[in-house]
Amino acid sequence: MVDRETAEQRRKRAGKIFEILHKTYPTAKCSLDFKNPLELLVATILSAQCTDVRVNMVTKSLFKKFRTAHDYAFAPRQALEEAIRSTGFYKAKARSIQLCCMELDQKHGGKVPKTMEELVKLQGVGRKTANVVLGNAFGISGVVVDTHVDRLAHRMELTGNADRVKIEFDLQSLLPEKNWTLFSHLLIVHGREVCTARSPHCGDCPVFKYCPSGPKLIKGKQ
Repeated sequence: MVDRETAEQRRKRAGKIFEILHKTYPTAKCSLDFKNPLELLVATILSAQCTDVRVNMVTKSLFKKFRTAHDYAFAPRQALEEAIRSTGFYKAKARSIQLCCMELDQKHGGKVPKTMEELVKLQGVGRKTANVVLGNAFGISGVVVDTHVDRLAHRMELTGNADRVKIEFDLQSLLPEKNWTLFSHLLIVHGREVCTARSPHCGDCPVFKYCPSGPKLIKGKQ
């Protein structure tokens, strides 16, 4: 972590990062297309190891064929697999979606629950997926720790933990609860456009001043 940085200093630095990224990406939001909680839940399950662009292409027709949890739960498995094939790992995803929707249909009246505790009990749903649904479908704040957020949280030295649940809690401790969901969106878009995995564009980074890794990354390219 940053040499001798106190918890309060880290919170202030995180606040600056949030403020600058918010100005840089004023329209940052969930990039998955959805009209209701069930659609977002299914889309998020499909997004594993797949781009959101591809998922949106698939769900454009998928959501017309399957409209309720019951539709997914009792559809012929092969039909569902074919509908989501291009998202990759389609057999495992089809199984997760069907088992998840069976639980929704049988235990929750076909509705997506609004609590972390209930969501993570569903097949194929971990804390990341639950936070996506809670934050974007229900307005219940949470930090979504995907690969981009994981990478940037470490590069910006906002966490020293490898476990994603601990990273989630570390980031929550740095910002007001009302900003948790948006901070995830900001880090994700910044991770896609500037702070990329293999070749981060530090020279174009608006938060370079507040990122301890920036100078090291630039020096490593020289």
